[in-house]
Amino acid sequence: MSKILITGAKGQLGTELGKLLPHAVKTDYDTLDITNEDAVRKFVKFNDIDTIVNCAAYTAVDKAEDDVDNAHNLNVCGPQNLARCGVKMVHISTDYVFDGTAHTPYKPSDKPNPISVYGKTKLAGEKAAFVGNTAPTIVIRTAWLYSPYGNNFVKTMLRLGAEKTDINVVNDQIGTPTYAGDLARAIVKILPQINADNSGIYHFTDEGVCSWYDFATEIMNMSGSQCNVHPIPTSKYPTRATRPAYSVLDKTDIKDVFGIEIPHWRKSLDACLKQLIR
Repeated sequence: MSKILITGAKGQLGTELGKLLPHAVKTDYDTLDITNEDAVRKFVKFNDIDTIVNCAAYTAVDKAEDDVDNAHNLNVCGPQNLARCGVKMVHISTDYVFDGTAHTPYKPSDKPNPISVYGKTKLAGEKAAFVGNTAPTIVIRTAWLYSPYGNNFVKTMLRLGAEKTDINVVNDQIGTPTYAGDLARAIVKILPQINADNSGIYHFTDEGVCSWYDFATEIMNMSGSQCNVHPIPTSKYPTRATRPAYSVLDKTDIKDVFGIEIPHWRKSLDACLKQLIR
Protein backbone atom coordinates (compact mmCIF):
# COMPACT_ATOMS: atom_id res chain seq x y z
CA MET A 1 0.00 0.00 0.00
CA SER A 2 1.29 3.46 -0.95
CA LYS A 3 2.64 5.74 1.77
CA ILE A 4 1.62 9.22 0.65
CA LEU A 5 2.96 12.53 1.92
CA ILE A 6 0.77 15.63 1.53
CA THR A 7 2.71 18.88 1.99
CA GLY A 8 0.82 22.11 2.55
CA ALA A 9 -1.83 19.98 4.24
CA LYS A 10 -3.47 22.94 6.01
CA GLY A 11 -4.13 24.82 2.76
CA GLN A 12 -7.27 24.64 0.63
CA LEU A 13 -6.20 21.74 -1.57
CA GLY A 14 -4.24 19.99 1.17
CA THR A 15 -7.29 20.01 3.45
CA GLU A 16 -9.53 18.53 0.75
CA LEU A 17 -6.91 15.88 -0.07
CA GLY A 18 -6.52 15.00 3.59
CA LYS A 19 -10.24 14.24 3.81
CA LEU A 20 -9.97 11.83 0.87
CA LEU A 21 -6.66 10.30 1.98
CA PRO A 22 -7.05 9.96 5.76
CA HIS A 23 -4.07 7.62 6.10
CA ALA A 24 -1.64 9.93 4.29
CA VAL A 25 1.16 11.64 6.19
CA LYS A 26 0.22 15.32 6.37
CA THR A 27 2.67 18.16 6.94
CA ASP A 28 2.66 21.94 6.81
CA TYR A 29 5.25 24.65 7.49
CA ASP A 30 5.10 23.94 11.23
CA THR A 31 5.96 20.23 10.87
CA LEU A 32 8.23 20.07 7.79
CA ASP A 33 10.25 22.86 6.20
CA ILE A 34 10.38 21.80 2.55
CA THR A 35 13.04 24.45 1.87
CA ASN A 36 15.43 22.41 4.05
CA GLU A 37 16.77 19.61 1.83
CA ASP A 38 18.31 17.59 4.65
CA ALA A 39 15.10 17.73 6.71
CA VAL A 40 13.03 16.66 3.70
CA ARG A 41 15.28 13.68 2.89
CA LYS A 42 15.25 12.47 6.49
CA PHE A 43 11.49 12.87 6.83
CA VAL A 44 10.70 11.01 3.61
CA LYS A 45 13.09 8.17 4.48
CA PHE A 46 11.97 7.86 8.12
CA ASN A 47 8.29 7.69 7.12
CA ASP A 48 8.86 5.30 4.16
CA ILE A 49 7.14 7.76 1.79
CA ASP A 50 6.78 6.49 -1.79
CA THR A 51 4.52 9.25 -3.18
CA ILE A 52 4.49 13.01 -2.55
CA VAL A 53 1.66 15.42 -3.35
CA ASN A 54 3.14 18.89 -3.02
CA CYS A 55 0.41 21.40 -2.21
CA ALA A 56 2.78 23.76 -0.39
CA ALA A 57 3.36 27.09 -2.13
CA TYR A 58 3.89 30.79 -1.68
CA THR A 59 0.60 32.09 -3.11
CA ALA A 60 0.50 35.76 -2.05
CA VAL A 61 0.71 37.03 -5.63
CA ASP A 62 1.09 40.75 -4.88
CA LYS A 63 3.32 40.31 -1.83
CA ALA A 64 5.70 38.12 -3.87
CA GLU A 65 6.70 41.14 -5.98
CA ASP A 66 8.64 42.48 -2.98
CA ASP A 67 9.25 39.19 -1.14
CA VAL A 68 11.16 37.47 -3.92
CA ASP A 69 13.51 35.37 -1.78
CA ASN A 70 10.76 33.75 0.27
CA ALA A 71 8.64 33.14 -2.84
CA HIS A 72 11.64 31.53 -4.57
CA ASN A 73 12.54 29.37 -1.56
CA LEU A 74 9.05 27.91 -1.20
CA ASN A 75 8.06 27.72 -4.88
CA VAL A 76 11.40 26.61 -6.36
CA CYS A 77 13.70 25.18 -3.67
CA GLY A 78 10.80 23.35 -2.02
CA PRO A 79 9.75 21.21 -4.99
CA GLN A 80 13.41 20.71 -5.91
CA ASN A 81 14.13 19.23 -2.47
CA LEU A 82 11.05 17.00 -2.65
CA ALA A 83 11.99 15.82 -6.15
CA ARG A 84 15.48 14.83 -5.02
CA CYS A 85 13.95 12.23 -2.73
CA GLY A 86 13.40 10.11 -5.84
CA VAL A 87 9.78 9.11 -5.19
CA LYS A 88 6.64 9.56 -7.31
CA MET A 89 5.40 13.12 -7.09
CA VAL A 90 2.43 15.28 -7.97
CA HIS A 91 3.30 18.98 -7.89
CA ILE A 92 0.69 21.74 -8.12
CA SER A 93 1.33 24.74 -10.35
CA THR A 94 -0.68 27.63 -11.77
CA ASP A 95 -2.21 29.32 -14.80
CA TYR A 96 -0.01 32.33 -13.93
CA VAL A 97 2.89 30.71 -15.79
CA PHE A 98 1.21 32.17 -18.92
CA ASP A 99 1.16 35.83 -19.96
CA GLY A 100 -2.54 35.88 -20.84
CA THR A 101 -2.16 37.10 -24.43
CA ALA A 102 -3.78 34.00 -25.96
CA HIS A 103 -7.40 33.83 -27.11
CA THR A 104 -7.85 30.05 -26.98
CA PRO A 105 -7.29 27.74 -23.99
CA TYR A 106 -3.66 27.11 -23.12
CA LYS A 107 -2.39 23.58 -23.72
CA PRO A 108 0.27 22.07 -21.42
CA SER A 109 2.67 22.20 -24.40
CA ASP A 110 2.21 25.93 -24.97
CA LYS A 111 5.22 28.08 -24.13
CA PRO A 112 4.93 29.74 -20.71
CA ASN A 113 5.76 33.41 -20.25
CA PRO A 114 5.00 34.49 -16.66
CA ILE A 115 4.52 38.21 -15.99
CA SER A 116 4.76 38.23 -12.19
CA VAL A 117 7.28 37.07 -9.59
CA TYR A 118 4.76 34.50 -8.42
CA GLY A 119 4.33 33.14 -11.95
CA LYS A 120 8.07 33.08 -12.56
CA THR A 121 8.78 31.18 -9.33
CA LYS A 122 6.01 28.68 -10.05
CA LEU A 123 7.40 28.04 -13.54
CA ALA A 124 10.88 27.52 -12.10
CA GLY A 125 9.28 25.20 -9.54
CA GLU A 126 7.78 23.07 -12.31
CA LYS A 127 11.21 22.61 -13.84
CA ALA A 128 12.71 21.86 -10.42
CA ALA A 129 10.08 19.17 -9.83
CA PHE A 130 11.34 17.24 -12.86
CA VAL A 131 15.09 17.87 -12.60
CA GLY A 132 16.88 15.25 -10.56
CA ASN A 133 13.82 13.09 -9.89
CA THR A 134 14.31 9.53 -11.09
CA ALA A 135 10.68 8.68 -10.31
CA PRO A 136 7.58 9.58 -12.37
CA THR A 137 6.42 13.17 -11.82
CA ILE A 138 3.14 14.90 -12.62
CA VAL A 139 2.76 18.69 -12.61
CA ILE A 140 -0.84 19.93 -12.52
CA ARG A 141 -1.52 23.56 -13.35
CA THR A 142 -4.75 24.87 -11.89
CA ALA A 143 -6.47 28.25 -11.49
CA TRP A 144 -8.77 30.40 -9.34
CA LEU A 145 -8.84 27.88 -6.49
CA TYR A 146 -11.52 28.15 -3.80
CA SER A 147 -13.01 25.99 -1.05
CA PRO A 148 -14.73 26.27 2.34
CA TYR A 149 -11.24 26.56 3.87
CA GLY A 150 -8.64 29.32 4.08
CA ASN A 151 -8.81 32.65 2.28
CA ASN A 152 -10.24 32.78 -1.23
CA PHE A 153 -12.37 34.81 -3.61
CA VAL A 154 -15.65 33.06 -2.79
CA LYS A 155 -15.34 33.70 0.95
CA THR A 156 -14.29 37.29 0.31
CA MET A 157 -17.34 37.87 -1.89
CA LEU A 158 -19.67 36.36 0.73
CA ARG A 159 -18.21 38.70 3.35
CA LEU A 160 -18.49 41.76 1.09
CA GLY A 161 -21.98 40.72 0.04
CA ALA A 162 -23.06 40.80 3.67
CA GLU A 163 -21.34 44.13 4.40
CA LYS A 164 -21.94 46.24 1.29
CA THR A 165 -24.71 47.18 -1.12
CA ASP A 166 -22.37 47.68 -4.10
CA ILE A 167 -18.94 46.36 -5.11
CA ASN A 168 -16.73 46.65 -8.20
CA VAL A 169 -15.08 43.58 -9.77
CA VAL A 170 -12.87 43.36 -12.84
CA ASN A 171 -14.51 41.96 -15.97
CA ASP A 172 -11.50 41.76 -18.32
CA GLN A 173 -9.58 38.93 -16.65
CA ILE A 174 -10.90 35.65 -18.06
CA GLY A 175 -10.33 32.17 -16.64
CA THR A 176 -12.07 29.34 -14.81
CA PRO A 177 -12.81 28.91 -11.10
CA THR A 178 -11.70 25.61 -9.58
CA TYR A 179 -13.26 23.99 -6.52
CA ALA A 180 -10.41 22.46 -4.51
CA GLY A 181 -12.54 19.40 -3.80
CA ASP A 182 -12.76 18.64 -7.53
CA LEU A 183 -8.99 18.89 -7.96
CA ALA A 184 -8.44 16.72 -4.89
CA ARG A 185 -10.69 13.99 -6.31
CA ALA A 186 -8.84 14.16 -9.62
CA ILE A 187 -5.47 13.78 -7.87
CA VAL A 188 -6.72 10.75 -5.91
CA LYS A 189 -7.79 9.12 -9.19
CA ILE A 190 -4.45 9.97 -10.84
CA LEU A 191 -2.15 8.72 -8.06
CA PRO A 192 -2.40 4.95 -8.74
CA GLN A 193 -2.04 5.53 -12.50
CA ILE A 194 1.23 7.49 -12.44
CA ASN A 195 4.06 5.84 -14.37
CA ALA A 196 7.08 6.75 -16.47
CA ASP A 197 4.99 6.91 -19.66
CA ASN A 198 2.47 9.49 -18.44
CA SER A 199 4.86 11.73 -16.48
CA GLY A 200 4.53 15.36 -17.55
CA ILE A 201 2.51 18.55 -17.26
CA TYR A 202 -1.29 18.56 -17.17
CA HIS A 203 -4.01 21.17 -16.72
CA PHE A 204 -7.00 20.98 -14.39
CA THR A 205 -9.74 23.50 -13.69
CA ASP A 206 -13.47 23.07 -13.57
CA GLU A 207 -15.31 23.32 -16.88
CA GLY A 208 -16.53 26.60 -18.33
CA VAL A 209 -15.14 30.10 -18.76
CA CYS A 210 -15.91 33.37 -16.98
CA SER A 211 -14.54 36.69 -15.77
CA TRP A 212 -14.04 37.57 -12.10
CA TYR A 213 -17.12 39.78 -12.48
CA ASP A 214 -19.17 36.82 -13.77
CA PHE A 215 -17.89 34.70 -10.89
CA ALA A 216 -18.72 37.35 -8.29
CA THR A 217 -22.20 37.87 -9.75
CA GLU A 218 -22.92 34.14 -9.56
CA ILE A 219 -21.70 33.98 -5.96
CA MET A 220 -24.08 36.78 -4.97
CA ASN A 221 -27.00 35.24 -6.87
CA MET A 222 -26.49 31.74 -5.46
CA SER A 223 -26.00 32.98 -1.90
CA GLY A 224 -29.07 35.22 -2.02
CA SER A 225 -27.07 38.40 -1.42
CA GLN A 226 -28.67 41.71 -2.39
CA CYS A 227 -25.24 43.24 -3.09
CA ASN A 228 -24.90 44.73 -6.59
CA VAL A 229 -21.76 43.77 -8.54
CA HIS A 230 -20.48 46.32 -11.04
CA PRO A 231 -18.00 45.47 -13.83
CA ILE A 232 -14.79 47.51 -14.07
CA PRO A 233 -11.65 47.18 -16.20
CA THR A 234 -8.37 46.04 -14.63
CA SER A 235 -7.02 49.55 -15.19
CA LYS A 236 -9.46 50.79 -12.53
CA TYR A 237 -8.24 48.21 -10.01
CA PRO A 238 -4.42 48.35 -10.03
CA THR A 239 -2.50 45.63 -8.18
CA ARG A 240 1.18 45.22 -7.33
CA ALA A 241 1.48 42.16 -9.59
CA THR A 242 0.20 41.98 -13.16
CA ARG A 243 -2.37 39.24 -13.80
CA PRO A 244 -2.87 37.43 -17.13
CA ALA A 245 -5.91 38.80 -18.97
CA TYR A 246 -6.78 35.34 -20.31
CA SER A 247 -5.72 32.13 -18.59
CA VAL A 248 -8.23 29.47 -19.60
CA LEU A 249 -6.55 26.04 -19.49
CA ASP A 250 -7.10 23.18 -21.94
CA LYS A 251 -7.88 20.01 -19.95
CA THR A 252 -8.01 17.51 -22.80
CA ASP A 253 -4.85 15.63 -21.78
CA ILE A 254 -5.75 15.03 -18.14
CA LYS A 255 -9.23 13.81 -19.13
CA ASP A 256 -7.94 11.48 -21.84
CA VAL A 257 -4.87 10.05 -20.07
CA PHE A 258 -6.37 9.53 -16.60
CA GLY A 259 -10.11 9.22 -17.32
CA ILE A 260 -10.98 12.34 -15.34
CA GLU A 261 -14.51 13.74 -15.43
CA ILE A 262 -14.78 17.44 -14.59
CA PRO A 263 -17.91 19.31 -13.45
CA HIS A 264 -18.89 22.81 -14.58
CA TRP A 265 -17.74 25.59 -12.25
CA ARG A 266 -21.31 26.69 -11.51
CA LYS A 267 -22.27 23.22 -10.24
CA SER A 268 -19.18 23.08 -8.03
CA LEU A 269 -19.73 26.61 -6.73
CA ASP A 270 -23.22 25.57 -5.67
CA ALA A 271 -21.78 22.56 -3.81
CA CYS A 272 -19.22 24.73 -2.02
CA LEU A 273 -21.74 27.40 -1.07
CA LYS A 274 -23.99 24.75 0.48
CA GLN A 275 -21.12 23.92 2.85
CA LEU A 276 -20.42 27.58 3.62
CA ILE A 277 -24.05 28.67 4.08
CA ARG A 278 -25.64 26.19 6.42
